Amino acid sequence: MNAVREPRRQPEPEKTRRSGPRHVSAWREHHLWSLSISLRRLGARPLGTLLTVAVMGVALALPLAFYLLLGNVERMGDALGRNQSISAFMKPGQNGAMADTAASALRDRPEVAGVVVRTPKDGLDELAEVQGFSGSLQSLDVNPLPYVLSVQPKPGLPVEQVDRLVEAMKATPGVDMVQDTGAWRQRLDALIGVGSRAVSLLAVLLGVAALLVVGNTIRVDIQSRSAEIGVLLLIGASRPFVRRPYLYAGIWLGLLAGILAAVLAAILELAMAGPVGRLAAAYDGSVSFGGLPAWLLLSVPFASALLGWLGARLVSARQIRRAAAA
Repeated sequence: MNAVREPRRQPEPEKTRRSGPRHVSAWREHHLWSLSISLRRLGARPLGTLLTVAVMGVALALPLAFYLLLGNVERMGDALGRNQSISAFMKPGQNGAMADTAASALRDRPEVAGVVVRTPKDGLDELAEVQGFSGSLQSLDVNPLPYVLSVQPKPGLPVEQVDRLVEAMKATPGVDMVQDTGAWRQRLDALIGVGSRAVSLLAVLLGVAALLVVGNTIRVDIQSRSAEIGVLLLIGASRPFVRRPYLYAGIWLGLLAGILAAVLAAILELAMAGPVGRLAAAYDGSVSFGGLPAWLLLSVPFASALLGWLGARLVSARQIRRAAAA
């Protein structure tokens, strides 16, 4: 009697091997579909999209504007005296050799970047250039000005070390008086520190505001499509599947707002270039205008897109969870 043959079964590894690429392909196709359908939905309501992008763009441009202003204030402070040298006036009767000896002693200190010896003739020439002094100086028989040591502290030196340098200069043999602008440096450093903290806090607050704007826009969109979402959940669609187009909508809104913020910041730079150029001319070119770094402008759209994704993620998860429970 012939044995009954069982039907040959397909090997299981072949099935698994085929289902893997099919699953990845479906996942990729849905991402591409979500990317395009989210952009089409935003384009279907141009006024609402434009208002959302405009509000977010202006909110993100404000920290850039304050950062630009703060950077130029710091640059102006450097030009107008933040790193001014400390002047040590030698006692009357000191000659050039004594001034050079004192200058050599100060150059050996670790806080000092450089020392310039200014002779009495140099001081007299500077006074002669000041309007109203040239006639008076011609009547002098003897130059009454002393030697002056112009000491430049190293950049970024803490206030405590500058104070120690001033005390060391006062104790240098032959030095009569030390003129320091430490109070000006301390006020300017404190002002720039307050400004930096204010810009950071403003950036955080306006970033949160942009996130809330995206979240509210996505919430309204989900509520208007609640019936469609309910049908998708009833036929077995997963929550990530339903949520994906709204996440891409948040990314699109954030990306467009970031591009707008970068453009507004660039326009602000151009608007400030003229007045700052006239200011630089008034100070013989010692004041320069500095724009925003390129890496910052390029990173704004990506950071804004991340904010848009986060706002859409937080709101869509809650709204879809409520739709599934209804």
